Amino acid sequence: MGSYGIAYMASDLQTGRSVVVKQGRTKRNVSGVVFQREAAILRRLQHPQIPKLYDMFVEKGIPHLVMEYIEGETVETLIFDKGYTYTEHQSFCLLRDVLEVVACIHAKGVVHRDLRIPNILLCDGVVFIIDFGLARFFGEPIPHLETYVLEKRLRRETNAKSDFYALGHFTLFLLYSSYEPVTEEERSWEEELSLSAEARRILRKMLQIDRPYDNIADLINDVDQLIGRDIGKQRIHSTKQ
Repeated sequence: MGSYGIAYMASDLQTGRSVVVKQGRTKRNVSGVVFQREAAILRRLQHPQIPKLYDMFVEKGIPHLVMEYIEGETVETLIFDKGYTYTEHQSFCLLRDVLEVVACIHAKGVVHRDLRIPNILLCDGVVFIIDFGLARFFGEPIPHLETYVLEKRLRRETNAKSDFYALGHFTLFLLYSSYEPVTEEERSWEEELSLSAEARRILRKMLQIDRPYDNIADLINDVDQLIGRDIGKQRIHSTKQ
């Protein structure tokens, strides 16, 4: 259950396959326009690590999307329910896999705007990105964006930087999974986490503390240099406590 939709796992009676049916939430007055935009974005993307759109229909005035069901576990579940932890190296390796999919999204003129740990899923070590309900086309105007608090504005802008900002926080979730506090005093992530200088530099740029990345190619290049690109699929494996 999300802010704008409720997702159900269902069976297609004609094909027998499992699908996801996303229903607009009537209390939020989610219009067909919102779902039509999400459907248009999914049709444009057509990526093997993004759910396929099968159908769209309206039932009793409520819009629904029928999408591919991907069997896997979200990063949120892995960290908070299954006790997985990630070192700096593992965190940036997983970020690198996510960036590979995000690069394809950006190449199609789309910004996700909601790249959080519940929306990044792993299936047999392969990254999938789900939930494009907040996605927009690059440069699409957002009403009243200037009235948002700073953090929400940085997440909701319709440019690549908003996805980099969200993925900076995504990476911090991974890094904090193996953090053991030594004091109850509240400190910043730069004070609490023991990071390499290069990891710190990348995060500061993603979080727009320093001059932000202008494009995903520069970010990918920096992450590649940090992790070494020749370590293959083993690079994203985490540790379960």
